[in-house]
Amino acid sequence: MTDPAQHDDPVALAQALIRCPSVTPKDGGALDVLGSALESLGFSVHRLPFSDVDTPDVDNLYARLGEEGANFCFAGHTDVVPVGDADAWAGDPFAGEVIDGYLYGRGAADMKSAIAAFTAATNRLITRHGAPDSWAQPGSISLLITGDEEGPAINGTRKVLEWLADKGETLDACLVGEPTNPDALGDMIKIGRRGSMMGYLTVRGVQGHAAYPHLADNPAHRIVRLLDALTAEPLDEGSEHFQPSTLQITTIDIGNPAENVIPGEARATFNIRFCDLHTSESLKVRLHEMLDAVSEGGDYSLAFRITGESFLTLPGPLSEAISGAVMAVTGRQPELSTTGGTSDARFIKDHCPVAEFGLVGQTMHKIDENVSCADIETLTEIYLKVLETYFGLSQ
Repeated sequence: MTDPAQHDDPVALAQALIRCPSVTPKDGGALDVLGSALESLGFSVHRLPFSDVDTPDVDNLYARLGEEGANFCFAGHTDVVPVGDADAWAGDPFAGEVIDGYLYGRGAADMKSAIAAFTAATNRLITRHGAPDSWAQPGSISLLITGDEEGPAINGTRKVLEWLADKGETLDACLVGEPTNPDALGDMIKIGRRGSMMGYLTVRGVQGHAAYPHLADNPAHRIVRLLDALTAEPLDEGSEHFQPSTLQITTIDIGNPAENVIPGEARATFNIRFCDLHTSESLKVRLHEMLDAVSEGGDYSLAFRITGESFLTLPGPLSEAISGAVMAVTGRQPELSTTGGTSDARFIKDHCPVAEFGLVGQTMHKIDENVSCADIETLTEIYLKVLETYFGLSQ
């Protein structure tokens, strides 16, 4: 359970969340803490456990305050990555200690503090303007919180969105609280993300003696040529809102323990982060064309795993509400960006406009992950301003 005083104190609520060891896919009690806080504010809270074949069971939460009007959703995750070498931390990674004005602990930056900030912002909104159903123009506020963002992302946000669709419940706008700022709070809002896909290249040859290459077919030689074809030229030069797409080879494997044996097979894996000039399907076609041009009829296969398509929420009411709030609270004009990796916004974008804004991400996933307590308070005021702007409430 949470102390009612935590509802207006985002640092205290962030501490309570960090003290739950929710290393993905375990919940560690984090959703109990959050659910208790939201219920005390009047939210209707739903716990949504999902399971699937060959993946861990995951617990999720969807909470809504208000039953009418536009539904503004905050999305995030309470699961965190492993702490790594716990002995290398200055203290207990799950103690949630404040040291010299900074909150330390796994999840402090990514992204329990942002969840706490939005919860506190909602409390302040209710204190200032009353419950959403009492406004002159009623609205709704919701939170979609998963325990599967740092994991395979199968039993998390996607299934919560399916559950909402089955209930006929819609989202009208969504703010994801990922740590988007490179250096200072107010630097950057993410309005899109590059797509991400893995490629698995297998080249088959004929094993043989290294002294008699004419009796063998060396797949190592051919995989080098194929990989060179994939990396010789850039995929594009970027677009208006995106950096150029990149293809990075992440591993080349032959597994040949003998120095005088030509191997029978060679494998490589590569990752592509692609802009909105491509889809995963168009890239598959292009990659096969590039490989076929240099394969010389040799035997190869190429498999793919798609983790997300590129997407863009064009600058509009949502990004303007966030930008205006950031400017009003911090005095900074944030950059609208699509840089970085991927997030669960890639699922939400199919349901409503989505943008991302949270804390500074310099220490996320690192030893001694931490954020400024002053930044948590400032983020709370930014989120409050976003809500007031979105719902047209006098300030």
